[in-house]
Amino acid sequence: MNMEQQYISGLGKESILPPELKRWNWGAFLLNWIWGIGNSTFIALFMFVPLVNIIMPFILGAKGNKWAWQNRTWRDIDHFKSTQKKWAIWGLAFLVIWVVFVSALFFPLIGLMKHNDAYKTSFMIVQNDLEIQEIIGTPIESGFFVSGNIQTSGPDGQASLQYTITGPKGEGVTNVFAYKNMGKWVIQELVVYFEETDRRIELIMPKE
Repeated sequence: MNMEQQYISGLGKESILPPELKRWNWGAFLLNWIWGIGNSTFIALFMFVPLVNIIMPFILGAKGNKWAWQNRTWRDIDHFKSTQKKWAIWGLAFLVIWVVFVSALFFPLIGLMKHNDAYKTSFMIVQNDLEIQEIIGTPIESGFFVSGNIQTSGPDGQASLQYTITGPKGEGVTNVFAYKNMGKWVIQELVVYFEETDRRIELIMPKE
C-alpha cells in the first residue's frame, strides 16, 4: 500500500493526516472563518463567538491541516499542499492590506493630536517647568504617541490627552484636560506623573 492509498482524505475522522502535513496552517490562522468555509471546516465559525474568537485562530492554525484533510476530498497530497499555500498567501496579503489600512487611519490621527493647540500649549508648559527639568533633565521630548480624544463643535470643544515625556534622566506621563472657548484652547488641568518615584506634579489644576 503506497502513501496515496493509505492516506485518503474526506472521510472525516477516519482520514489519517499524512505525517508531512502535520504543520502549522497560516491560511487557517490568518483567514480563520473564511478559510473554514472554503475548506468545509465549519468549526471555524466559532470566530463569531465572543471570547472564543480570541483563541480560535490559534486552534485553527494548529489543527487546520488535519481538519481540512478530513473534511474535504483532495486529489493527492500535492494538491492539498498547493491549495493551502495559496490560502497562506491570501492570508498574508490580507494582513498587509489590513496593516496599511489601519496605519492610514491611525497615523493621521496622531498628527491631528500633535497639531492641536491644547497639546502644544501643555507641552510647552511642561518643557519650561524647572521642577520637571530637575527630575528628568533636559532636553525634554514628547513621545511619538498621543492618546485621548478631541471633540469640537464650532468655536467650542474639549480635549483629554495623554502622552509621555522623556529626558536624559527618566520619563513621565502627562495628562491634559482642556476646553475650547470662542476658538481658543484653555488648559484646565495639567498633571505629570513619574512612576519610578511615584511622584505627581500638578502644574495646572481646576479652580474650585
